[in-house]
Amino acid sequence: MRTTRKSLALAQHRLALSSCQACNLGTGIRPVASLAVNPRAMLVGQAPGKVESEGGVPFSGRAGKTLFRWLARAGLDEATARELIYISAVTRCYPGPHPSGRGDRVPSRAEQSSCADWLESELRIVRPEVLIPVGRLAIERFLPDIPLSALIGTARTVKHAGGNSVVIPLPHPSGASSWVHQSDNKILLEKAIGLIGEALLK
Repeated sequence: MRTTRKSLALAQHRLALSSCQACNLGTGIRPVASLAVNPRAMLVGQAPGKVESEGGVPFSGRAGKTLFRWLARAGLDEATARELIYISAVTRCYPGPHPSGRGDRVPSRAEQSSCADWLESELRIVRPEVLIPVGRLAIERFLPDIPLSALIGTARTVKHAGGNSVVIPLPHPSGASSWVHQSDNKILLEKAIGLIGEALLK
């Protein structure tokens, strides 16, 4: 899809997404969408957090700061990353806080199903060369259900609605995740960051 066609298709997609109320999560909770115009890659997270919901910008909260620090180590500053990468998610609205009070609630299967068509549409429009699922929920959408330690730091070609992409998963950057703080896993994370840099800056 040429630049102008892709840009137009994404603009139309964002307009349609902005009016979605399929999950009826409450007043003021609206879908969050990327503003990338001509992306060659996609990043898929779990769901927007409260900060993202209030500001309408994906990965703009604390987890986003960590994510963009990782991407900076891959050679992509935040402005470049937001232009090059279409930031999507398994679900598009803030699901609310986790009942335990730690982190956000994991979107239900019904919510994931309601949002599935939006992600499928974005895959078809963007046709990403590189796909970066972030966190277990997004990773399971594209890769086998095996331990993160067997997935992080790898690159696999996967077929999806938009064609084939090199899939390079990342762990969730949320402070609620302990995976990234384990020493062996830090090595896997750095390997994943290096693979992203190689794939996007070639």
